[in-house]
Amino acid sequence: MIIRKEEPGDIALIRDLTERAFAPMPYSDGTEAPIIDALRRDGDLTLSLVAVDGGLIGHVAFSPVTIEGVRNWYGLGPISVELSRQKQGVGSALVAEGLARLRDIGATGCALIGRPAVYGPMGFRSNGQLSYRGVDPAIVQFITFGDEPTGALRFAPAFDKDTAGT
Repeated sequence: MIIRKEEPGDIALIRDLTERAFAPMPYSDGTEAPIIDALRRDGDLTLSLVAVDGGLIGHVAFSPVTIEGVRNWYGLGPISVELSRQKQGVGSALVAEGLARLRDIGATGCALIGRPAVYGPMGFRSNGQLSYRGVDPAIVQFITFGDEPTGALRFAPAFDKDTAGT
């Protein structure tokens, strides 16, 4: 498996993969692929990595987030892995590579909304002090390369349903 930055020829493949990967997920509202498109369109897709192994099998997006009083933070997601390749370490490898590249560009942390059982083994955690739109603080997780964040987390505008349309 090779992990590399997205290339122009990957865009349609990323969209298709994201739609397939999220289709069976009960929590998905179908906005994941349009969010990636909107991040790209808005110039907020800071880092877009793909995993390739005989074809595109995974993708992860990182975009800027804001937390009052902290700088250089990024959000992880959406992340997609081909259904037949899930639970084989593809997603973890994409996240690890993405975090290393974020550190290289001076990031001070990365946040996400997700299940602790999935993201905890990758080093993400909640301190109960970071909030997002009234969701359970246990799923508002982060990994920090400096001070711990507190306050309200805001993702890029593409994550607002009314702006994610294509």
